[in-house]
Amino acid sequence: MTQPVRPQTMSLRLATAIAAVLLGACATTAPTASAPSASQAPAAARSAQSVSEFFTEFTDEWMRRNPSAATASRYFDGELQNRLDREITPQTDEFEQETVALARRGLARLATFDRAAMSETERVSADLMRWQLQSIVDGHQYSDTQFPLNQFRGANVELPNLMTVIHPVASAQDADSYVARLQLFDERMGEAVAESRDQAAKGILPPRFILQATIDQMRKFISPAPEANPLVTTLADKLGAVEGVDATQRKARVDEATKIVADSVYPAWRAAIAELESQLPKSTDDAGLWRFANGAQTYAHRLRQFTSTDLTADQIHELGLREVARIEAEMDTILRSIGRTKGSVKERIEKLETDLAYPDNDAGRKQIMADIDTMIRDAEKRADTLFDIRPKTPVIARPYPEYRWASAAASYTAPPLDGSRPGVYQMPLRKDRLTNFGLRTLVYHETVPGHHFQGALAVENKDLPKFRQVRALGGISAFSEGWALYAERLAAEEGWYEGDPKGRLGQLDAELFRARRLVADTGLHAKRWTRQQAIDYGIPPSEVDRYVVMPGQATSYKIGQLEIIRLRDKARAALGDRFNPREFHNLLLLTGTVPLKLLEQEVDAWIGKQAVKAG
Repeated sequence: MTQPVRPQTMSLRLATAIAAVLLGACATTAPTASAPSASQAPAAARSAQSVSEFFTEFTDEWMRRNPSAATASRYFDGELQNRLDREITPQTDEFEQETVALARRGLARLATFDRAAMSETERVSADLMRWQLQSIVDGHQYSDTQFPLNQFRGANVELPNLMTVIHPVASAQDADSYVARLQLFDERMGEAVAESRDQAAKGILPPRFILQATIDQMRKFISPAPEANPLVTTLADKLGAVEGVDATQRKARVDEATKIVADSVYPAWRAAIAELESQLPKSTDDAGLWRFANGAQTYAHRLRQFTSTDLTADQIHELGLREVARIEAEMDTILRSIGRTKGSVKERIEKLETDLAYPDNDAGRKQIMADIDTMIRDAEKRADTLFDIRPKTPVIARPYPEYRWASAAASYTAPPLDGSRPGVYQMPLRKDRLTNFGLRTLVYHETVPGHHFQGALAVENKDLPKFRQVRALGGISAFSEGWALYAERLAAEEGWYEGDPKGRLGQLDAELFRARRLVADTGLHAKRWTRQQAIDYGIPPSEVDRYVVMPGQATSYKIGQLEIIRLRDKARAALGDRFNPREFHNLLLLTGTVPLKLLEQEVDAWIGKQAVKAG
């Protein structure tokens, strides 16, 4: 994601949907009553429980409340998974409060275990779970500033994404579950609309331009005839490849889905549009969190969540300015070397993007997707020298549905535990993304050796507790996005752009973009920048809008990358000739997603072990 789907705990609404951001889905139902939960079991039973057993029981309880996350990861099997595949996460404040209460119980139980008795993996897992649950608890007081309807992570986006990307259709039963889920769309959208209405009544409104972008996107979603909506065409396409489902059965399911979309889904979207339209007269174009009474505290919390550091907005802003100056100077040198000397760096790069554009038509869109496939396969070959552990699960690329093109960023969705679905890289095909400039770098970020290596290897790593494999409690954006941005830099350092100065400029431009994000995100939310100021600084409008509805997330990329580079250089300096980049990458990828401070502890321990081996 530039991820999406690639998201980490932001509000409880998104905390419960976190597998959606990082795995591609989100959902919920009440825990089953067949056995006491890990946090409610009798004291005698709990005293005999190991921390690994607690991880399993607590995560099971968490995932039973999150059916769509369970679907995304194929967390359960058998009848329980089949039941959860028919349900969707509530969008209510009541569910949010229940989630906080469960997180508090988990923290209390976690505190009872003796760290000295834990294995190394158990200690890291306990520290990670504590950080994640505390972040959920701490974030509850700021949840009102996350909008349940928006063009990036609202219910209006996540619900269709659940069906078109996540929900499996490999059997007649899967198709039945698909239809059952569609029948819940009006209820879940109704809950999101009610939450939006409650926020508006308290004076907590999205900016006017966010409301308008969301309305426009939602209108586009319901503009086709119901039978042509992605919710129907996805089912028809997938069901056509299922053995044992004849044409009559297929038509019956598709007709049922079409009727639900016409009679239930479209009216739910129209009701949501009407609510957002009613908010337009009361909204303003003020973009940042500063506009709220607790805006400064909210933004500080978001920065801690997304960077997993204590860096302040001012520190991040200044770091961004320094990085922008450094990268632009390097780009200017390369641009001059290929005869592009006139204009600012920004102007010369914009000309290069235009020169390398694909046609804005079906043929151009087909060609860019074919080129992406070629680039993925090439990256897999190039990665051999740097990685000796590779995901078994493949990665594929596909375009977003057209209604998402205007706002979506490229994103990656990790595979489920059972390997039944590949990792999926999604690409928006609007005009400004139809360029070969920077395309290789984007592929490296989202797939190999970026998000796919990091995400799929975590899912496949059986040595980790399941909550870490599937990021059940949320991701750590500074690690996952930091790794993907590190992967971009690694490709450049290893000569993947040799003889391709335009490709190298694409890599630097992507890094410059992430450096500018540090400046723009903090500018918007802490320094009272307007939307236009951020655009004038070099951030595309759709990206500015993303930072407005996802405060702090944009800072995680560069902060994470710089920390991973620092830790690598620290290890290289300590080990000298004994430093092995493959082993260092194994450490990071097999550790999985952790806060940056915890990552440094793991790197320091690894350095110590390598030194002992050599001694």
